[in-house]
Amino acid sequence: MVRPVARQFYEDTLRTLVRRRVPFLVGGALALKHFAGIARDTKDLDIFLRARDVDRALEVLADEGFEVEKCFPHWLAKAWSGPHFVDFIYASANGLCAVDDRWFEHAAGCTLWGVPVLVSGAEEMIASKCFVMERERFDGADIYHLLEACGPDLDWSRLLSHFGEHWRVLLGHLVFFSFVYPQKRHCVPRHVMNALLERAKAEHRPEDVEVCRGTLLSREQYLVDLRERGYADARVAPHGNVAPKDLEIWTDAIGRRP
Repeated sequence: MVRPVARQFYEDTLRTLVRRRVPFLVGGALALKHFAGIARDTKDLDIFLRARDVDRALEVLADEGFEVEKCFPHWLAKAWSGPHFVDFIYASANGLCAVDDRWFEHAAGCTLWGVPVLVSGAEEMIASKCFVMERERFDGADIYHLLEACGPDLDWSRLLSHFGEHWRVLLGHLVFFSFVYPQKRHCVPRHVMNALLERAKAEHRPEDVEVCRGTLLSREQYLVDLRERGYADARVAPHGNVAPKDLEIWTDAIGRRP
C-alpha cells in the first residue's frame, strides 16, 4: 500500500527516469506485490540499477528539484522530496549481488501508476534478500513468499549462479522454507535440494581459512569476531570486494537508517 502523497512522488520519479531514458528496475515491496500478490505499506521505493547508471539517475532527478545523495558509495544512493524517498540500489551492502546486465535480461514488465516499467526478476530478488540477516531485519519471509508463489517456475540454475561459493546460504533458506510451508515442499525441485544436500555432505570438512562470513549477513553482529577474536572480514580482500574506506562509512552508520 502506498499513500497518495508518496504515490505522486514515486510516479514523478518513475516518469522522469523513463523520459530521460535511465535504465532501471523496480524492486522491494512493489515487486513482492507483483510476484507474490502480497501488499504492505511501504515508506520508500526501491529502484535497482547498474552502478554505471547511478550518477545519471541522480543527475536527472536533481534537475527536477529533488534532493539526491550517494549515501554509501559501494551500494546505495537516495533521492527524496520532503519525507518521501527513493532508494537506488546497485549492489548488496556486503558487496555481493551487484546489479548487472542479467538483471535486465530477465526482468518482468508491468505498469505502475500508468508508467510502464521493468520489475526485478524473482530470482534476483531472492538472491539479494538471502543475505539480509540483521538483528533488526530479516528478509526470510519475503524469500519464502516468493518461493511459495514462484518456486515451480523459477530458473533455478540462474538463481544458484548468484550464490557461487556461498551456496550454503541458499540451502539454509530452502530448509527453512520446507519448515514454513510443509505442504509446498514441491515448490523446490527435488534435484536442486538433493544436489545442495549432497554438496554439503561432500564438503563437510573444515576449511583452512580464518575468515568470518557472518559479516556477509550482518554488518553489526559479527564485529566482535573481527575486533576481538582474530577473524578476517569476508567483505574485504582477499575474500571480498568492498573497499575498506567504504566499509568504514557503512560501519559508522550502524544505528541509523540507511
